[in-house]
Amino acid sequence: MRSRTIISLALMLLFTVSGSAQTAKPFSIEGHRGSRGHLPENTIPSFIKAIEQGADTLELDLVVSKDGKLVVSHEPWFSSVISTDPKGNRITKESEREHNIFKMTYAEIRKYDVGSIGNEGFPDQKPMKVHKPLLDDVFKEIERYISKNKLPRVRYNIEIKSNPKEDNEFQPVPSVFAKLVYDAVLARKLEKQVIIQSFDPRPLQELRKMPVTLPLAFLTGSPTKTAAENLEWLGFVPDTYSPHFSLVNEELIKFCREKGMKIVPWTVNESADLERMKTFDLDGIITDYPDRAVRVFGK
Repeated sequence: MRSRTIISLALMLLFTVSGSAQTAKPFSIEGHRGSRGHLPENTIPSFIKAIEQGADTLELDLVVSKDGKLVVSHEPWFSSVISTDPKGNRITKESEREHNIFKMTYAEIRKYDVGSIGNEGFPDQKPMKVHKPLLDDVFKEIERYISKNKLPRVRYNIEIKSNPKEDNEFQPVPSVFAKLVYDAVLARKLEKQVIIQSFDPRPLQELRKMPVTLPLAFLTGSPTKTAAENLEWLGFVPDTYSPHFSLVNEELIKFCREKGMKIVPWTVNESADLERMKTFDLDGIITDYPDRAVRVFGK
């Protein structure tokens, strides 16, 4: 009788553990601009490095070239922090906006180097000669890498870099920008693998009108606007609310859960901050160091 009881308890424990594992909430580690802590940001080598380190989502930024191509870049110009011009001269802070990607063809953009001088903010980053890729080239190369190495599919968290003060100067108007991104995702049949995010509500509002629904995320770093005010500004409840990690607290998480939103803070790099984020009920984190996040969150 006692042995039956022990067996029954063991089976109950097994089913409980098994059931918990099956219903465990997914947690995403998003490589910010790839693995910016280790390789030049927003480049194909950096995205591959992020996957190697355990990221399941690649966070990247988009701007638009003169010939209407989607270029992976954080700024719509060549940043003085990381860039040299086609002649190999380092771009100065004073002149960087003159190197306007929206006024260049992609053939011209490819002549700039965004990796050889490294990045002083990331001393462990390995310098390498590399150019800004097209979004479609990122899709193509990452999907090929995943297939070749028999790895799980990754997601792409695509940030539309848009500023209301810079329409038609550094980027197209939101309706045009949003349609370019929408068409690029559908052309590769990646609608189930993408998240589209922005600080600017306008492209998200445009995407929401499209026939095929894509997951949308609202980015914020403002300590003065509440989440409720941001949603009112946006005009709808997005799939994900993505605040700067310093804004995360239990009240914000409660609000997100009540609204049915995921919450994924950015950009969490230091081990102490990662450990603090682990104490909250989050759906993921965005980090320049996927390897650090994997160590903390145990993925």
